[in-house]
Amino acid sequence: MAVYRVRVTTGPYLRAGTLDNISVTLVGMCGESPKQLLDRMGRDFAPGSVQKYKVCCSAELGELLLLRLHKERFAFFPKDSWYCSHICVNGPDGTLSHFPCYQWIEGYCTIELRPGTARTICQDSVPLLLDHRKRELQARQECYCWKVYAPGFPGIVDVSNFEEMESNKKFALTKTTPRADQDDNSGNRYLPGFPMKIDVPSLLHMEPNIRYSATKTTSLIFNAIPVSLGMKLRGLIDRKGSWKKLDDIRNIFWCHKTVTSEYVTEHWCEDQFFGYQYLNGINPVMLHRLSSLPSKLPVTNDMVGPLLGPGTCLQTELQRGNIFLADYWILAEAPVHCLNGRQQYVAAPLCLLWLNPQGTLMPLAIQLSQTPGPDSPIFLPTDSDWDWLLAKTWVRNSEFLVHEHNTHFLCTHLLCEAFAMATLRQLPLCHPIYKLLLPHTRYTLQVNTIARATLLNPEGLVDKVTSIGRQGLLYLMSAGLAHFTYTNFCLPDSLQARGVLAIPNYHYRDDGLKIWAAIESFVSEIVGYYYPSDASVQQDSELQAWVGEIFDQAFLGRESSGFPRRLCTPKELVKFLTAIIFNCSAQHAAVNSGQHDFGAWMPNAPSSMRQPPPQTKGTTTLKSYLETLPEVNVTCNNILLFWLVSQEPKDQRPLGTYPDQHFTEEAPQRSIAAFQSRLAQISRDIRERNQGLALPYAYLDPPLIENSVSI
Repeated sequence: MAVYRVRVTTGPYLRAGTLDNISVTLVGMCGESPKQLLDRMGRDFAPGSVQKYKVCCSAELGELLLLRLHKERFAFFPKDSWYCSHICVNGPDGTLSHFPCYQWIEGYCTIELRPGTARTICQDSVPLLLDHRKRELQARQECYCWKVYAPGFPGIVDVSNFEEMESNKKFALTKTTPRADQDDNSGNRYLPGFPMKIDVPSLLHMEPNIRYSATKTTSLIFNAIPVSLGMKLRGLIDRKGSWKKLDDIRNIFWCHKTVTSEYVTEHWCEDQFFGYQYLNGINPVMLHRLSSLPSKLPVTNDMVGPLLGPGTCLQTELQRGNIFLADYWILAEAPVHCLNGRQQYVAAPLCLLWLNPQGTLMPLAIQLSQTPGPDSPIFLPTDSDWDWLLAKTWVRNSEFLVHEHNTHFLCTHLLCEAFAMATLRQLPLCHPIYKLLLPHTRYTLQVNTIARATLLNPEGLVDKVTSIGRQGLLYLMSAGLAHFTYTNFCLPDSLQARGVLAIPNYHYRDDGLKIWAAIESFVSEIVGYYYPSDASVQQDSELQAWVGEIFDQAFLGRESSGFPRRLCTPKELVKFLTAIIFNCSAQHAAVNSGQHDFGAWMPNAPSSMRQPPPQTKGTTTLKSYLETLPEVNVTCNNILLFWLVSQEPKDQRPLGTYPDQHFTEEAPQRSIAAFQSRLAQISRDIRERNQGLALPYAYLDPPLIENSVSI
């Protein structure tokens, strides 16, 4: 008689326990155990519980290959869901096998778990395990299907497939009271005074492992209610028409101020702060160093020489590498939209900046179109205050549009959804790259599905607050993806290509490079452990299918993008994985977390413009400036959105935090600990530096970076 001791851990989440019967079957190299009901006195699988059982076999089973977990009806009780964290099995010879699970198990079903040791397909030779990998991926590919959202967009998850699967009874799902780590979108939800409807019925049918967190959704609603009610009571959120005076905008968020939002309110019209935002604002990826001026921007030394001071000239500053350009060419063909029944307007500016001898980035000239001429004057700091301020505000509107649609949603949310989908479809649970990437996909499919149903849909929030509306969004994102390259995706390469490695006080660059290096070191250790040679990468058919699907679905098979369609060496794999993890975590934090800080003062980030770009100088007044800015209700709706997406998640898992132990071997666990230590040192360095800054930069402080795109 051989006795196996089984220890089952149930997750600590709300309603994670189950009353259903749970049985196990152990499958080893030499046979399998009888199906054994796990039953003790009292309740067995309460939330957070750890229960111990014995499984008796007539003979030893040899090396354990699989653990079958059976969930079946108990008496007359209705079926419920169970969150199984992990199962440990002590064999009669003293060996200990860990079986990670970390998922909700719905309805009545049998699932098969492998031991936690990560293995590529090349390392599996047992036919049973090879067949298990194949069946697992087939089931996932039936569940997670690609869908085309719009031409030129990355592929997205087809949530309608989950509903169809339930109706065909391919999948056992239940509609239950919301709980932690599960969907709670049980109907249409409207936030009081806020035109965002949470209307995602298809989430009810989504596969259990990708449902949205009740904690997160509840926090979203409770963050929105007091703010939107406050606007409603003050009559702001329904008020159309212009702001009467700039100071009135301060009253929108009188009780939701931050240190940064107050700083922005005080300094938004200063040239120095305008330049600062290109380095450490929420879109710190626009600057390119110039060695010569483009023909479409005919700035002369006579125009800017007085600003440069004695002893230098425009050509000299170009040669010294001190002249930079922010080019919003992508907006030149963007369609325009109507808000409150009024035509809106878009510009495609060229903004020239100078790095002065004090190390401060200052705007030199602004042209509000891509075509020079008498109807497109070049605005200068020496123009009238209102002319210059209006020109800068047009640039800030272009910043808003490019940042929100491309830098933020396309290059983090949508691309990270494609990475998550390919990971779920092409890599089995036992694959080391699946274990590495899974924490960095947490909630991404859910938050994007909700965004598409509430923000990006026709008549959604994008249609209610932006000058280009949903049609402009579709245009901008497809055009952005068509020009997005692997160089743009990899931070060190992007900084080098843009020529911005030497700009002082570029905290996004400095902090980002440190985090990139920490991720790269961590990934190098993991890859080195599982992929000792070029051949081990090339022969991993699952890995190659994964990168190939990313190339086809995320980047639409575009060779000019420079993204790999195949990986040939561990070095190539390390770079690709580092870039994915960085963009799913740090890059999203850099372009998301400060939206309220920099956008609460609306003139710094106007979502629309109600008058066309000026074609002559000397005509701008305070009245015409206010008539160009967004109307009151548009302003309120946009700022409320900024507030919601900038809130720290209530169930945050900071970068490098892996409470679900998918890796069970000692080597990757040591690598995780070393990664966490490096991140802790980066955090100490950032906080020490910030003590000496008038405006601290904390968006890339590791404890404030979420592991994944989850808000």
